Amino acid sequence: MNSMLRKSVLGIAGLAVSGGLVAGPVAAFADAAPVASAPVAAVQAEKPDTGKLLPHGAPAGQSHVDLNDEQVGNVKAIIAATKKAGMDERAAVVAIATALQESKLENLGHLGDRNDHDSQGLFQQRPSSGWGTVEQITDPEYSTLAFLKGLKQVDGWQDMPLTKAAQTVQVSAYPDHYAQWEQQAADLVAEHWNS
Repeated sequence: MNSMLRKSVLGIAGLAVSGGLVAGPVAAFADAAPVASAPVAAVQAEKPDTGKLLPHGAPAGQSHVDLNDEQVGNVKAIIAATKKAGMDERAAVVAIATALQESKLENLGHLGDRNDHDSQGLFQQRPSSGWGTVEQITDPEYSTLAFLKGLKQVDGWQDMPLTKAAQTVQVSAYPDHYAQWEQQAADLVAEHWNS
């Protein structure tokens, strides 16, 4: 009788173990919350609208420069300052295109004989023209905020061609050169606006 009882107990225990192995992983997966993945449309919606970035389309004769980590860091600093100023993606496109023309997104110090007077920083702003001290204009956030302050004062800048808006702020000897960077600036804003 003992051996029959032992076989029955072992048989029941075996069924319980077998059932646990079969039901255990299934039950564990059934109780787990499903892993949510972002819908494709939501991911795509996070990128700024190209029509907003390039409301007039990209002008002919676009230029492009490959960026290193420092230059990409400056792009991100310009975007962060644009957001801090309460301005939109188009303002960031104008600012980045301007900095591409002025410095290729390099935070330039005094260049000696190659310097345009006392122009320095991402936007080649001049202390002697009231943009700020050397320390200020070579700070990416400060120089971007200074540029954007000037841009805000341009009536209708949102509706004018980028090169005209940038030129009104910068007063460059080469007013049409900003336009060549519009596509790359828009691409950079699309890539980094939400990063």
